[in-house]
Formats: sequence, structure tokens, C-alpha cells
Amino acid sequence: MIVVQKYGGSSVSTTEKIRNVARRIAETAKHSQVVTVISAMGDTTDDLIAIAKELSTMPDGRELDKLLATGEQAASALLTMALHTQGIPAVSLTGGQAGIITEKVATKARILKIDPRRLREELNSGKVAVIAGFQGITDNASWADITTLGRGGSDTTAVALAAALRADKCEIYTDVDGVFTTDPRIEPNARKLESISYEEMLEMAGQGARVIHSRAVDLGELYNVQILVANSANTTQGTLIKEEDPSMEVRNPVRGIAHDADVARLTLVSVPDRPGIAYQVFHALAQDNINVDIIVQNVSQAGLTDVSFTVALPDLEKAKRTLESVVKEIGARELITDQNVAKVSVIGSGIRSHPGYAAKMFGALSSEGINILGIATSEIRITCLIDQDYVKEAVRALHKAFQLEKA
Repeated sequence: MIVVQKYGGSSVSTTEKIRNVARRIAETAKHSQVVTVISAMGDTTDDLIAIAKELSTMPDGRELDKLLATGEQAASALLTMALHTQGIPAVSLTGGQAGIITEKVATKARILKIDPRRLREELNSGKVAVIAGFQGITDNASWADITTLGRGGSDTTAVALAAALRADKCEIYTDVDGVFTTDPRIEPNARKLESISYEEMLEMAGQGARVIHSRAVDLGELYNVQILVANSANTTQGTLIKEEDPSMEVRNPVRGIAHDADVARLTLVSVPDRPGIAYQVFHALAQDNINVDIIVQNVSQAGLTDVSFTVALPDLEKAKRTLESVVKEIGARELITDQNVAKVSVIGSGIRSHPGYAAKMFGALSSEGINILGIATSEIRITCLIDQDYVKEAVRALHKAFQLEKA
């Protein structure tokens, strides 16, 4: 049996926590072959980014990848040492050494393929393989560059390796007990879910739930890898992410409330209202690998309109730089930005077959005096853009309105 386990940065933030993780891995290794994917210790990644930005406001992507990859490499080596101390044969490997090949995109690379031969050799020799998460290399030639997979990349590493190895289990260990109906730090009545479908978890993760990265869920669904999310500090049963089953039909159509305050709104003011303008704007952003979400275009007046959209907050400066030339090309008056916004989302596969949930969401927000700045939907999600100052009130009101405290 092959088990892939991933441990987040908070689970290995101190030497004592690293020892605890080593003990958990040792127990698993008694009856299974174990591949462990490790994140950087604590706030190491944030600290490295802060140092880089002291030296450069816009660090070169290739050099930033090389810098940030060291955090996971250090953590994997330290965990391997802890396993050796407990008498467990183990070897630490970088993402490249583990056979992870990515596209040539700095800071947000996607995995192209995995060559698992080295991993299988290490496992068959009786060793635990400890992999530095969040990273890979551009190819297997001697001049290959190190790449990183973006925030949450260690989750993606774990699921990708589980798929490549056809592992029997993929377990994501973090500092929470599983997936909750919403953030329990905001809503004390939030309830832990025993299971959730890939589709619902993908929407939850994509709209701000930090428990697992959306790309990891996407890979899990694509390769049918069931993913357990659990707490590394205890033995509480976590949440299983899997295919939707018929029993889910009888549950609450809404499964969770997600929120995301790490967003920014950009508005192109007085844009000429003619064909091709939207393409010029969003094609330029796509070329620079900037994802956009909620898009709102005002009614045209005198042949001019305003176009607003949201991006992830870390992409704001890059988006502004990308759009500098576009603003001139299309003849817009100006580009303005707003960082005091947030998204709140109602998510559940039952929404597609139950009418009235949009109205219920809008009513709950209205009852709290919360203005809606923009709306985006999918088959199983309704997202509203609101003032960031009202996020907590919005989450609590929606959780109560949809009675998510009830099983």
C-alpha cells in the first residue's frame, strides 16, 4: 500500500512539531510505503518574499522561484533527519529529483508530467520519500530551471504524486480538523463536514477557503484521487473529498460559505463601447497569466462605459503594469483600483436544482445593510463582491440564513 501524506507549514513550524510529524509518519510506515510532501516551516515563504521585496519591488520571477524553493527543501531535509533519529530509513528529494516536470512559467507553473521511477526505487528499497513541495523543474536536462507552483502548491504536489504513483491514500494534514461549512474563526456554529464532492470543494477553495488549494482538488477529480483533509495535531477524523454520491441529494442544497478578502477591484473608466475592447483588455491579462473573476460593465452612455473586474491581491501590481499600455491603446480615461473589497460565496451542488437561492442570499445581505458591488455565478455557486469591512457580518448572516449549523 502506498500512502501520500502532505504536511503544511503550520504543522512543521517548530522542531517539536517536526518530531511529532516524524512520529506520525513512522506509525504509517509500519504498514505502508510512505511518500511525504512537506511545506516550508511556518512563515518562511512570507519571510523570504519580504526580504526579496526589500531589495526589489518587482523581483525577477526566475530568481524568486529559486529563492522560495529553498524553504521546502530545508523543511524536507530537517524532517528526514527527524525520521533518521527514530530509526526510519528516509531520503529527502527536491521536486525535480522526484520527477516533477513543469511548464516554464515563473511563480505559477503547472505540472506537465511526473516521472515516478526515482520515487518507486526509494520506496521499494524500504525508505520513506520526503518531497519538497511547491516546486518542480522545467525539464530533466542539466540546464533545467527550478519553478514553483504558486500558493498552495504543496497540496498540488501531493495529489499529483498520488495520481502518478496510483497511491491508495492521499492525506492532506494541516492545522484544522477538516473542511467546515465556513471559517470557524468567524462563525462559531460552523460545522465540520464528513465528506464533500470534488465540485463543491473546488468552488470552496477557489473562492477563498484556505484548507486546500483548488488545483489540488482539480487534479483529484481528474485522476479520481480521494483526498482526506485532517489535523496533524490530533486523530480527529477529517473530511473526505470525493465524487458526489446519490446520498448527497437529501442534504442541505448549500454546503458552505466561502469568503476571500485577498482581492482587488480594477476599473477602466470611460472605455469606448465598441466590439473588440473587452478582448484587448482581458487578452492582455491572460497573456501575463493573471486570472480575473467578477466582471461588471456599466450601461453605455454617450458611447462610453466603465468596466470593472477583480483579481487576486498579489496580482494587483502586475495587472496595473499590464494595463498601462492597454488604457492608452483603447482610449480609456483612466484605471482606478480598490483594495477594500472582498468576495462572499454560497456554494452547493443542490443550488442548480433549487430555485430562489440567489434571492435568499441577496435578502440576507440586505438585512445586514450590506451593499452588493458585483455578482458572479456558476451552476453551484453565487458570489457577491462587497465592502471588505462587512465580511464577518456577511459570513455569519449567510451561514444562519441557509441553516448550515444543522446536519
